[in-house]
Amino acid sequence: MNTRNKIRVMKPKLILGIVAIVGFTSLLMYNFGNSISTYVNFEQAEGMDSAHVVGTLDKSKDFGFSMETKQFSFYMKDEAGNVHRVVYPKHKPNNFEQADRLVVIGNMNNGVFYANDMLMKCPSKYNNTEASQFQKVNASNS
Repeated sequence: MNTRNKIRVMKPKLILGIVAIVGFTSLLMYNFGNSISTYVNFEQAEGMDSAHVVGTLDKSKDFGFSMETKQFSFYMKDEAGNVHRVVYPKHKPNNFEQADRLVVIGNMNNGVFYANDMLMKCPSKYNNTEASQFQKVNASNS
């Protein structure tokens, strides 16, 4: 086989390889773009497949774990002031009541937010510490 025939045989393989790489890269970027979600409120989450909603626990309403459905449910107020029921398919997280803010990740269906995951921001033990309680450290003494 001479050099010209080798080039003709390799060209379709090279083109096919480039097309495959471009295709896989495009698919990867598309899936990555869909997995990134910005924070929205409950109203904006209504038409989305996956949304991150930030809010606080509405302590005026009941919350708890249902043994029948094996789900934890509570009411959350988003940053726009909308209050909706949130259903979480796991047990109640530790320190749930002490959380300053909640981030629920999931989707909205018929006015109920079904969370697949939940993140909690608890208050820091250092927030209420006065400056006089800290000890000044001199760098030259170390």
